[in-house]
Formats: sequence, structure tokens, C-alpha cells
Amino acid sequence: MTSETRTGASRHYVLAAGGTGGHLIPAFALATELHQRGHHVALITDERGANIPGKPDFLTAHVLPAGRFGKNPLGWPAGVRAVLEGRAMALRLFDHFQPSAIVGFGGYPALPALLASTAAKLPSIVHEQNAVLGRVNRLLAGRVDAIATSYEKVDRLSPKHAHKVHLVGNPVRAEVLALREQDFPAFTEESLLRILVTGGSQGASILSQVVPDGLAMLPPALRQRLQVTQQCRAEDLEAVRKRYAEHDIPAELGTYFEDMHTRLADAHLFIGRAGASTIAELTAVGRPAILVPLPIATDDHQAANTREMVKAGGARMIRQDAFQPKELAKQIQAMAMHPQSLANAAHCAFNCGRPDAAKDLADLVETMSGIDLMDVIRVGESAPAAAAAVRPAAGTARKAAKDKVDQ
Repeated sequence: MTSETRTGASRHYVLAAGGTGGHLIPAFALATELHQRGHHVALITDERGANIPGKPDFLTAHVLPAGRFGKNPLGWPAGVRAVLEGRAMALRLFDHFQPSAIVGFGGYPALPALLASTAAKLPSIVHEQNAVLGRVNRLLAGRVDAIATSYEKVDRLSPKHAHKVHLVGNPVRAEVLALREQDFPAFTEESLLRILVTGGSQGASILSQVVPDGLAMLPPALRQRLQVTQQCRAEDLEAVRKRYAEHDIPAELGTYFEDMHTRLADAHLFIGRAGASTIAELTAVGRPAILVPLPIATDDHQAANTREMVKAGGARMIRQDAFQPKELAKQIQAMAMHPQSLANAAHCAFNCGRPDAAKDLADLVETMSGIDLMDVIRVGESAPAAAAAVRPAAGTARKAAKDKVDQ
């Protein structure tokens, strides 16, 4: 039974997101969920987002001018003009598409659409993927009707907006979420130790510089069992290949892996950056990690993203200035010298996952547009009481609604 049948309503929704994977992956996941429920969805983004791989075929992308506001005030007037032009174009789109709600995922391309939603008096939501509220979402927090978060603790979120906050998690790709049903790969004292190393969509040179030498410093009993898959920048590829060959460590290298979810399924340990989508996928699947936050990330948000997973025991965080071969080898030994330690860390990572993020966010979106269905955790000043009142357990409200109709 589809959600359209269950609720008796098919609506139109507009999603607005910056052109990076971090903004668009959760937007695509929500779009797919809403589409499966019988709704119609459109996307507002920039040129990058309109052409990014992975965009669902049913999702029409509209490119609007957004403008950017850097540190140089001389560029601000042009940014304002672009935002106003984008706002006017969004209003024309709304007049034609007649959306029931607007959902923003951060990034400057989301700004004109959400400003237009205020002018058009349409319900609006922002979703924050990181553990620090982003610039655009901070700017819009007072205007929107709801703020969906991925973490219980979100920095730079004003207490005066606490009543709007709903904890839903960060939606991940369907092929990654499907891996949650699989067991952690068997790891014994004799088996291979499969390590996956990535630095995000562009790779990270620091990983190329440190990881091969760090792995070479492991005790022979562990080093001889290594099997490495590493994503590198094109300019680093041959140097990294040479280092692994010198250390006699088997490694598959590439600038991009189309089947990254399959490689994640096989991995015993992840080493890489701490972007929001990376953390969401690691916790959805349950993979232990050594995380090296990008030091120049705005508001140090990647370090904040690691807090929950590290506290639970599913990951270890190393600041980039301390990320040296000896330290990396030390942390790997602490996690992998005893097979059960690695399995325990995987379990802790798994427990941090929020696999219903796309469904819970879709429930919130439907609620904002007048459909009587809600299945999210409300957090704020009275978080425990609110959460109990709104959602006793994950999926309870959604299942109850379906059962009622089925009867």
C-alpha cells in the first residue's frame, strides 16, 4: 500500500540544495521517499547539482541564481542581486508548481527558494546534515517552520529555535542502507584485514602521504594480512602506488570507485574524512573508523560530526596536525589487534545509525503540509517528554497509521 493510498493525498514538494554531494545525497533520498509515496517533487539547485551523478530520473532540476557571500564585502551587492533574482524565479516556479512545502538542505542555492517560501507563505523546513548549523540554515532558522537535524547536539543552533527542532538523522543512498541487513564481515586472527581509505569526492592528499607509511609500521602479523582499497587524487596516484609496492602491501587504488557501497560492505575498517554523508553511511552500515576531520571545514564541523560516533566507541578521531604514520599505526593496533575489538567497534558504530532518516524526514514534510502523519523525534527544551509524546519508538507512528487503514 502506498502512502498516497494511506493518506488519501498526493502533494507537490520543492527541495532546494547546494550542488555538492553532502547536500544532495539526503535531498535525493527524500525525493525518492516522497516519490514512492505518490507525491511530485522538484529540485532547485545550481549547475553542479543539476548534473551531479545519482540524481533520480523523475526529479526535475531547476537552476536558479543564488550568489555567494565571501569575506570580501565588495562582492556582496552582486550576491544580493543574484539572491533576489533567484527568489523571483522561485516564486514563478511556485506559482506554476503549487508546492505544499519547501525543504532546504543548505548551501547558497537553497537561500532564494526558502526566502521565496516566506513571501509565498508556504510551509518550510531546513535539514542540517552536520553537527554544526550551516551558514544558510542559521540565516533561515528564524523564518522556517521546522529544523530537521542529524545529531542530538547541533552547535550554532540558537536556543530560541529549540521548539522547531526535530531529530531525524541524515538520509543515505538506498544501496548503502540495504547493507545494514548484512553482518559485519568475519574477522579472525588469520583472516585478511580489509581497509577502505577515502578522502571524500576529491580525495585528500594527507591520506596519500600518511596511510601507506602508517600501515607499514604495523606489526608483521597484522601487516601481512592487509588488503587496502584507497581513493586518491589523480596527481597522487602513482606516488601512492609506489609506496605500497615498496612496503609490499596489496592495494587497489583509484581516483573514483563507482561501486563504493560494495567496497564499504567488504571493509573491516574505514580511514578518511568526517563529512556528514560519510558518517551517516558508516553508522548506517556499522563500520568502525579512524576519522581525520578536514581542518579548514567551516566552523570545524567535521570534528563536531565525529563526536557521537567516537563517544559511542565506533570511531577514533585524529586531528590532521597529529595524523602521522606512527599515530595511525597505534590507533589501528588498538582497534584491530584483537578481532573482537574491531567487531565491538562495528557494533557501536551501527548503534549510532538512524536508518529511518529518509522516512522520518518525509513524515515531517507531510505533516508540515497538512497530512496527519508524524514519525520524528522532537528535541528541544523538553526533549524527553516531547519525544515520548511524538514518537514512542522508531516507526511506531507510521506503522500505527498503516495498521489503522489496513483494518
